[in-house]
Amino acid sequence: MEQTKYSVGLDIGTTKIVAIIGKQNEYGKIEILGIGKSKSLGVHRGVVNNITQTIKSIQQAVEEAEANSGLKIGSVVVGIAGQHIRSLQHSDYITRKDSEEVIGEEDVDLLCNQVHKLIMLPGEEIIHVLPQEYKVDGQAEIREPVGMYGGRLEANFHVVVGQVVSIKNVGRCIKSAGLDLGNITLEPLASSDAVLSQEEKEAGVALIDIGGGTTDLAIFKDGIIRHTAVIPFGGGVITEDIKEGCSIIEKQAELLKTRFGSAWPGENRDNEIVSIPGLRGREPKEISLKNLSKIIHARVVEIIEQVYVEIKNYGHEEQKKKLIAGIVLTGGGSQLKHLKQLVEYITGMDTRIGYPNEHLAGDSDEEVASPLYATAVGLLMNAIKNQEKLKLTQEEILQEQELEQEEEELVYAERDTEAVARPNLHKERKSVFDKWSEKLKEFLDNAE
Repeated sequence: MEQTKYSVGLDIGTTKIVAIIGKQNEYGKIEILGIGKSKSLGVHRGVVNNITQTIKSIQQAVEEAEANSGLKIGSVVVGIAGQHIRSLQHSDYITRKDSEEVIGEEDVDLLCNQVHKLIMLPGEEIIHVLPQEYKVDGQAEIREPVGMYGGRLEANFHVVVGQVVSIKNVGRCIKSAGLDLGNITLEPLASSDAVLSQEEKEAGVALIDIGGGTTDLAIFKDGIIRHTAVIPFGGGVITEDIKEGCSIIEKQAELLKTRFGSAWPGENRDNEIVSIPGLRGREPKEISLKNLSKIIHARVVEIIEQVYVEIKNYGHEEQKKKLIAGIVLTGGGSQLKHLKQLVEYITGMDTRIGYPNEHLAGDSDEEVASPLYATAVGLLMNAIKNQEKLKLTQEEILQEQELEQEEEELVYAERDTEAVARPNLHKERKSVFDKWSEKLKEFLDNAE
């Protein structure tokens, strides 16, 4: 299969690294061709802190995906998160040379590129420039300005900014793993592509992606991204708390959390106890499930409250900005028992768990449809979209080249025709003159 036929998403997480290969089928759904995952050892809270380990983990995940699919991975779309991510609102405009011509894609691109030139704080770089609403000659609330007449094109932008060093480190890991970096995407944006429907984005929704190292938030209203945030706590902090609180090793703490953990302490009775084998011949440990739930509950409440502060900062309490579709939880951390109920209790908002199966082909593996792979599926969707754009651009270039060639051929053909036509014209004139002189001669002969 050619490289152009499939795309690759690479999710570099704090707990796991996932490489996912897929393509779009004839129905517009995504067909997963191969998946590979490895334990992430060089990433802390979404940021690479050990280049060598991260490269090894990426190579491991990529090799597994290649073995599963029988395909070679070249270019990848990578997700970025971490405490260093921040977002800001910005307005900008361009004045068009000719208001008699309709606004084209190139005008919108020019406006977006202008925002990319904004001067950031030292050591920061713009990752995304997301247009929210446009204004054409003062007329506000325009979703799509392409095809309209106007002299001044204005827009409000949601600008996502990250640290140059962190972005460069991700790029370095990708290159050193023998891959090409196709694009870098903010992880909550990728997850939202995978688990949210267009209706939810229109009605207003907050996506909370609880990963191992970070909890990512993306808020949509009227189909437009309105707010993004990265909170530097995730499932890993809950595991850490269990490890400390129950004096056990991390591996056991993780197992306890996934098998018996609950975000609602009232669920467990006092007499429910789980026994954990002791280390190296020591006595086994008995842990009360009620205590375990209390430890988990305390940390989960802290994470949700921080996310809720961000939702309030966006302005959810204003009638116009109300998020009617409520909250969608995704990521590995969303699989914690009774988390949905706790989120509804704290925020008072409708909540559901987001699965990335809506965009996947019917015969996809059940494992991939887990919230655990929401970001990876979203990154794959992004990679497919980029490929489509590239294909369109290449087709446009080819069409332009063909047109230019045809025009050149026409010019040459016209020149040739002229060159051929001139001697003919000369002959024609000559023959008319000949005929006239013959007639004159005839007339004179008759006159005699």
